[in-house]
Amino acid sequence: MAFSFKGQVVVVTGAGGGLGRAYSLLYGSRGANVVVNDFNKEAAQKVVDEINAGGVGRAVVNSSSVTDGSAVIKTALDAFGGVTILINNAGILRDKGFKNMSDKEWDQVQDVHLKGAFSCTHAAWPIFRRQKFGRIINTASAAGLFGNFGQANYSAAKMGLVGFTKTLALEGAKYNIKANAIAPIAASAMTATIMPPEMLQHFGPEYVAPLVAAITHPDGPDASGKVFVLGAGYVSEIRWERSRGVVFKTDNSFTPSAVKQRWEELTDFTNPGYPQGMNDVNVIEKLEQSKSLPSNKQSSPEVRFDGQTVIITGAGGGLGRSYALMFARLGANVVVNDVSEKGARGVVNEIIKAGGSAIPAVCSAEDGDEIVKIALDRFGAVHVLIANAGILRDKSFTAMSEKEWDQVIAVHLRGTYKCAKAVWPVFQKQKYGRILTTASGVGIYGNFGQANYSTAKAAIIGFTRAIAVEGLKYNILANILAPSAGTAMTQTIWPQEMVDAFKPDFVAPVVGYLVSKDNAETTGSLFEVSGGWAAQTRWQQAGGHGFPANKELSPEDVIAKWKNIINFDDGRATNPASPQQGMERLVENFTNLVDNAEGGSRSEEERYFDPEDPELVKKVKRVIPDDVEFAYDERDVIIYNMGIGATEKELQWVYEGDENFGPLPTFGVCPQLTSSAGFASDWLPNFNAAKLLHGEQYLSIKAPIPTSGVLVNKARVYEVLDKGKAASVTVIVHTLDKRTGEVVFENQTTLVCRGSGGFSGKRTGRDRGAASAANTPPNRKPDAILEEKTSPSQAALYRLSGDSNPLHIDPDYATVGGFERPILHGLCFMGISGKHVVKTFGQLKDIKVRFSGVVYPGETLITEMWKEGDKVIFETKVKERGTAVLSAAAATLANSGKHQVKAKL
Repeated sequence: MAFSFKGQVVVVTGAGGGLGRAYSLLYGSRGANVVVNDFNKEAAQKVVDEINAGGVGRAVVNSSSVTDGSAVIKTALDAFGGVTILINNAGILRDKGFKNMSDKEWDQVQDVHLKGAFSCTHAAWPIFRRQKFGRIINTASAAGLFGNFGQANYSAAKMGLVGFTKTLALEGAKYNIKANAIAPIAASAMTATIMPPEMLQHFGPEYVAPLVAAITHPDGPDASGKVFVLGAGYVSEIRWERSRGVVFKTDNSFTPSAVKQRWEELTDFTNPGYPQGMNDVNVIEKLEQSKSLPSNKQSSPEVRFDGQTVIITGAGGGLGRSYALMFARLGANVVVNDVSEKGARGVVNEIIKAGGSAIPAVCSAEDGDEIVKIALDRFGAVHVLIANAGILRDKSFTAMSEKEWDQVIAVHLRGTYKCAKAVWPVFQKQKYGRILTTASGVGIYGNFGQANYSTAKAAIIGFTRAIAVEGLKYNILANILAPSAGTAMTQTIWPQEMVDAFKPDFVAPVVGYLVSKDNAETTGSLFEVSGGWAAQTRWQQAGGHGFPANKELSPEDVIAKWKNIINFDDGRATNPASPQQGMERLVENFTNLVDNAEGGSRSEEERYFDPEDPELVKKVKRVIPDDVEFAYDERDVIIYNMGIGATEKELQWVYEGDENFGPLPTFGVCPQLTSSAGFASDWLPNFNAAKLLHGEQYLSIKAPIPTSGVLVNKARVYEVLDKGKAASVTVIVHTLDKRTGEVVFENQTTLVCRGSGGFSGKRTGRDRGAASAANTPPNRKPDAILEEKTSPSQAALYRLSGDSNPLHIDPDYATVGGFERPILHGLCFMGISGKHVVKTFGQLKDIKVRFSGVVYPGETLITEMWKEGDKVIFETKVKERGTAVLSAAAATLANSGKHQVKAKL
């Protein structure tokens, strides 16, 4: 049954174009009364005219600023007598590198996104409560969830809306008010400034609006409080995943050195939890457990801060005081900031009396420049910033005043921004800095009566992740702590026995390790700490569902696939940690097409068809080859590893008895060889097998790789391009574990058939995300270089892994192909370079290369590598000839056990 919105009154902010327009038109076409809000009155009027001309729904214009929510909602009341659905969509961009971002650019973004959402929601809230019905959509983004370069202001605002949503969902439950956050990517005037046109064409706003309509309908699924990632026809839920963490003994042995000693255990996501709220961990139980433990083991050397200067805001008591005393004990110069002169000077006196070094900075955290000036004037440097200052102004959302909202946002969020902004040029210049910001479980999960606080604390998460991205190249690491401790602030809402039990001293050691020089890698990460227990919290994204990217999507389609959208247990869930990773599934869905956009449900094979293909290509794409099995054991793994240069000194790759034995990740190219190379190519004009070259290879590792087993390969021709004098053929092979049905590998193999062009085919291919990325090296020296001399018998050994092409062993056959002697397999030197990346930076979850030259067995390979976030861009050259042989190459580093190399059997 089609969803009708007849009788519903929908307010859509920022609706003059893009997503807002798409929402308005969809609601209007389903019978709703729509208030089209936009500061551009002319653009809003055009949308209103479209809706009214349709004759189904009705619409009116509102051109008020979203910060005047009362005026926006008044239009709905005046025109239609009520409001039932609010879509907070209005937004602006003011992108700028953090160092150059102005306060005005920061404030403008917070005003429109955060203050605007608060103001409009606050105006609609009493109406929703009285009628016991309301639906709210807040618009987050991938930049908010993961942080993004040049968008510290935007990332903060967008993540803040996630915290705001979760609290609204809790407060609204008893009144049938439901709230959701969405992180959409859609083509609009705003995204056009930051995304290339060839990518934007896939992100039509019409692929976002149906999800919004589905979850705001009175009969829609109960999804309140959930967050969704969507765009280009793909929809999935995203939720929090938390490591089991570590419980420390809460005595004098609980130090930063003790935290360092158990850091890998603390950040291990084996058997994680999936918390839904503040009380999903029994902190009392953890605290009791800590009392029975032996003293904590210490790392050596001890974590210390000798000669370093640490700024701590809100340090006149509570957590800040504990931090200050700890850093002073460990040798730091401490700047004690607090609005209370008595509090700040009291802590300074404690430190000096104990033989430490400290100075007060009595001012608001918003006076970041003044705090940093005091530090520099007294100690000549700053190395660490702990942004800890905060206030509470708890009130139910109904009773919360604008002043109470503004005060909390100012102290927590703007204060954090101003202090980080003030230390940033200092940290950049010295190429070293550590920042620790303070979130809260309230910001992660929401909490009744704390809409302002949850918004501010969530916004700090997004902000910190954004500056972590920008700071990485300058050795500036930034992390987020969500602590629970008894302080003057929590004393207003906690019982006294909890305040007494959860000492701030039980939080400080984790802070100490995170901001120490001993932490050289962890950045942009979120940690929950309470009573001696500490754990890491990250995002988990469901496998979701991809709808055809060239077929109209409806709310009914979304509901039909709801179980897929929210399914985290089907083996397809991932842990994205960047906007790029968060977009992977969306980009993959670009190729999810139906041949006839007019009809029919999508079948698996239809994604491979392209209406621009000539009949010659369509015919070959219709061929569905039989599945091909690949059985192997540990011996085959060893042969492959040795074939790409593993030696007797690397037992984890050549000795099955080693506890870490397993295949190198590029082993994933072996199972699919028969399938990808098995397509008959004689349908191409003038085809000559001796003139066939390997153009590009992309390998994605979807699951842990068993050390033995039976795999099943499913292959299809995906794309055929006519390059004039040559044809380019891309074959996709999905390799599944026969026993479990889980996809282990995806390979995309592009073959160049010289002399086989001229068949009137497409000349330009589709964007295939990481599989077709340009991967241009940065304009700086490589971060790492590895050199390896191949053996004269390298090709003979590598042939044992399945590629028996005589081009690599037979001199006569090589001559026919135009080579002076047999050449090394491209997949062999790809594997060698992949091994270089693994040895330098760690395990991979995907790798892509372009074969730009040949290697003769016995030559020396040089792999130059540049680390850019979680991607390693690399180029490989032959030393003897100075020739590039791998280009446009990159590997994405694995950040999850999901991509570990060896499966536990």
